[in-house]
Amino acid sequence: MSHPTTARHSDPGTTPGADRPPLAAGRRLGARRIGIPALVFMIIAASAPLTVVAGGVPSNFAVTSLVGIPLSFIVLGVVLVLFSIGYAAMSRHVHNAGAFYAYIAKGLGKPVGVGASLVAVVAYNCMQIGIAGMFGFALSSFLAGVAGISLPWWVCALAAWVVVGLMGVNRVDLSAKVLGIVVALEFLVVIIFDVMSFGAAPEGVTADGLVPDQLFATGVGAALAFSIAAFMGFESGAIYNEEVKDPRRTAGIATLIAISVIALFYAFSSWAMVVGEGASNVIARSQEFGPDLMFVFLAENAGDWFVTLANLMFITSLFAALVAFHNIVARYFFALGRERVLPGWLERTGRHSGAPVAGSLAQSGVALVVILVFGVAGAGSDDPLFPVLTLFTWLTNMGAFGLVLLMALTSLAVLGFLRRFTGEYSFWTRTVAPGLAAVGLIVLFVVIVVNFNVLIGSEGYSMLSWLLPAIVLVPGLLGTLWAWRLRSHRPETYRGIGAGGQLD
Repeated sequence: MSHPTTARHSDPGTTPGADRPPLAAGRRLGARRIGIPALVFMIIAASAPLTVVAGGVPSNFAVTSLVGIPLSFIVLGVVLVLFSIGYAAMSRHVHNAGAFYAYIAKGLGKPVGVGASLVAVVAYNCMQIGIAGMFGFALSSFLAGVAGISLPWWVCALAAWVVVGLMGVNRVDLSAKVLGIVVALEFLVVIIFDVMSFGAAPEGVTADGLVPDQLFATGVGAALAFSIAAFMGFESGAIYNEEVKDPRRTAGIATLIAISVIALFYAFSSWAMVVGEGASNVIARSQEFGPDLMFVFLAENAGDWFVTLANLMFITSLFAALVAFHNIVARYFFALGRERVLPGWLERTGRHSGAPVAGSLAQSGVALVVILVFGVAGAGSDDPLFPVLTLFTWLTNMGAFGLVLLMALTSLAVLGFLRRFTGEYSFWTRTVAPGLAAVGLIVLFVVIVVNFNVLIGSEGYSMLSWLLPAIVLVPGLLGTLWAWRLRSHRPETYRGIGAGGQLD
């Protein structure tokens, strides 16, 4: 592969998106700097371990009233491991920063791939910007409680926006190093919480939380819909396949490791929460304290300094997720600009960093607009939880909705793509694993649709129950129509769809 060139501008006199072949060979991201450990940290950072354990798990207990939340992570982990088997195999052949886009284009056809690409752009933007709402609220509350500094949530969110934007236009290994440190500290805080929970164990250490009857009951659909959001970002390994040291192995291995670690860690830590609170109390305590439950427990069982540290790490966990999802969106913009599916200027990369500068700036621009809109909308609200109940809840659930759909489509694409490699992969890898994953993910997608009103905190079906999913799906339909237009009006561009990062 050639050394990354960058910051190339469109040819004089050529408008972005003109019908010319995508210049894949000259449009590369940074040099191969990412190894397996760094990529595992980047994948896990997107799932924000401390945020999930401190915020997502108690919310799941509270909303569903099911003690079996720990088991939900194991069930979903099995489905996603099956997904990753075919995903990893396909990643050996498809090296494209727009991973889902390229996989679906090659396995299900270019029109479906372009539609999927716009769903991915919207969904990942929703995840990143939604997390900014929670970050703004958490940092604002922390500063008020610790230092007596009163700042609006949107000011704190914009502070993160600046730092994330600066990291996005720099070398990717800088992000990897920062995320590696943050993730390691997150794990340490949660492990200490786990140990304290088993030490407290007011009802003893039991299997409660891992018993099937405690999960597979009324509310199981909502429980699985909540829990799948904890895994979002695990599929991002393949997005960095143009920047990893070994594109045929690194992404696949890192994805399998990350899924296994995430599933087991979340299952164990949520089980520890059941043990620490007591199976008969964990639902009521979660409903009373919500996302503060972990910190309330720490305040009761540890020193104030550790509670402060845990709160600070919660904020850095959110920041790590912001960086991870920003990088993903930037690379999608880059991939789509390189292939002229979106305007060609989005392919521009940094001269020295090899980072997708234009894509990074585009993501920052979208995030700025949405944060400001919600900032203005919430200006008259007296509820300090406004950014959590609206920006965070609405957008992250929109993101999870879109990403589960994309994973289901990708499983079907893997089936279509790998059938030509009968001599290279086993029947299990080519057919059984992706087939089972497709069934599981389609069922999960239906569950999310049915329970979407629960996920966004709406009582009964409301306009938001269909409007928010529509914001994710409509761009996909428009993308499919756009691909058909490209096929008839710009055939050279159409032929290059999904091929921008292919290494021969």
